[in-house]
Amino acid sequence: MNKFEQLGLNESLLLAIKDLGFETPSEVQEKAIPLLLEKDTDIVALAQTGTGKTAAFGFPVIQLVDAENRDTQALILSPTRELCLQITNEIKLYSKYVKGLNVVAVYGGASITDQAKDIRRGAQIIVATPGRMQDMINRGMVNIKNINYCILDEADEMLNMGFYEDITAILSDTPKEKNTWLFSATMPQEVARIAKEFMRDPQEITVGHKNSGNENVSHEFYIVSARDRYPALKRLADANPDIFSVIFCRTKRDTQAVAEKLIEDGYNAAALHGDLSQAQRDGVMKSFRGRQIQMLVATDVAARGIDVDDITHVINYQLPDEVEIYTHRSGRTGRAGKSGTSLVIITKSELRKISTIERIIKMKFEEKPIPSGEEICQIQLFHLANRIKDVEIDHEIDKYLPAIEEVLQDLPKDELIKRMVSVEFNRFIAYYKKSRDISSQGTNERREPGVIPSDGAVRFFINIGSRDNFDWMTLKDYLRDTLELDRDALFKVDVKEGFSFFNTDAEHATKVMETLNAANIDGRKINVEISNNDGGGNSSRRDHGGRSSGGRSGGGRERSGGGFRSSGGRNERSGGGRERSGGSRERSDRDGGGDSRGFRERRPSASGDGGNSRRRDDSSSSSERPARRSSSSSSESNGGFFDKAKRSRRS
Repeated sequence: MNKFEQLGLNESLLLAIKDLGFETPSEVQEKAIPLLLEKDTDIVALAQTGTGKTAAFGFPVIQLVDAENRDTQALILSPTRELCLQITNEIKLYSKYVKGLNVVAVYGGASITDQAKDIRRGAQIIVATPGRMQDMINRGMVNIKNINYCILDEADEMLNMGFYEDITAILSDTPKEKNTWLFSATMPQEVARIAKEFMRDPQEITVGHKNSGNENVSHEFYIVSARDRYPALKRLADANPDIFSVIFCRTKRDTQAVAEKLIEDGYNAAALHGDLSQAQRDGVMKSFRGRQIQMLVATDVAARGIDVDDITHVINYQLPDEVEIYTHRSGRTGRAGKSGTSLVIITKSELRKISTIERIIKMKFEEKPIPSGEEICQIQLFHLANRIKDVEIDHEIDKYLPAIEEVLQDLPKDELIKRMVSVEFNRFIAYYKKSRDISSQGTNERREPGVIPSDGAVRFFINIGSRDNFDWMTLKDYLRDTLELDRDALFKVDVKEGFSFFNTDAEHATKVMETLNAANIDGRKINVEISNNDGGGNSSRRDHGGRSSGGRSGGGRERSGGGFRSSGGRNERSGGGRERSGGSRERSDRDGGGDSRGFRERRPSASGDGGNSRRRDDSSSSSERPARRSSSSSSESNGGFFDKAKRSRRS
């Protein structure tokens, strides 16, 4: 029996769910759907990006609207064009068996008159971005005075983008007796203010902890000097051959520069930022979804609403100015129950930011060294060997084999393998042979291969990896049980496709070698070797359990003492015309090497408008919306949603 049947959904929705292959509802769906179907209520649902929030409100709203009545009955507000279109398409899929139900997307960058015509033909559900929706209300093109349901999706993102005035104006144009459903990943002050002002005794649904991170995402940070950010990014990409990632930069300039460097270095990369036209954005996203682009370099504003399956890594080329933005960045991976990794490239001066993020998202970071050239070459070599082993043979080649065999007949087997692998592998050897160690953690004396050291940490290579259904957690558990060691005795576990690395103290090295080299998995012999790279040049070590020992060069970690920093930024006009107001503000033009001592603070304005004194419009197809400052202090509150937000102490 499909578990969705137990939630009270009707037959037409269950048929669509069956077609989509959904079998088990997510936690937020399990909590929200029965509640919304059973009674008229307002709700505030907190759940991370990628947890199935669209279905959590989409299924109930489809069942509750009257498809025979062509008047607008439900309004769904979302922060970006991409998310607006995504929600629209998903609701159309969910309602494929509901005769007469029409869903219309309303967003900037498309013809406003065509959208108005679609609404006049009958649209029971409108999915809209706030700026375009308010524009249509002002022009008398849409009537939402009699709707029954108003849904705010990614509410924190909408407010973070400067939509406070638009949202309050839109909600003021709706009937008081409607039901309001608010879905958000975090709960900053402005979201609580909206809930208090426009909702009636809302039910609370929380998946995980307020403002917390996705438990399926592991968090790692790498310390480098400011000038080595790009070389570090390149090494992280090379150390993960199957990477499919979003790389976040703070400014449009950095985004474009990093993407151009990656393309020059032979990677399938592209930039996504506010200076692109809508057609260019659509082209980039189509290529990314189709995996023609392996690494998408984006600003936070441009990446909002991106919903792409199977993203393996989120790379923070620079940390954002606000903790909530980091939560949204990392939410791009680890979706639909899959695991993902969020990587952060920082300088030593930014270490205190890691502490702040850990406290807010209630998850620990693991410190890792930038992979050495030798380690990357080893990873790439095994990846290439696995590709050769698993390649599908097109038998069209058979007719050429006699001639090929004649050319290669004088080469012995070992020599043939070396030459075949070298065709692809030589460029890595050539590049990394001359490369220097860019890790800021210190340097390491090289060990003789195979010699078991007598002290310090020892890094091991093992020939099992994600292909054997291991991730870092399950491999760590397997090693702990097999070696009969404490979990904390194993650290810096790094899982690749066909192999992995892990560290132990030298006192366990002999036991590791003897025990694991005598073990088997599914009939396959395990091979363990000592790696020349120990995973870090000092005694500091961190694992996902948050244990740390030893010192850290640069003075160790400390909590941010002065709260969050607030500073201005330069104004920059973006390309492309607006339909109403021209120009857009971009926060700061800092390079990656800047020392940002703390995160910015979003302070409420005296007028109570959430700090947004000027209404922004999303009608432009090419201007990039500014991010609003967001206070993280609300995440530490012991009260409910609607406790009056306290002003954060100025640093």
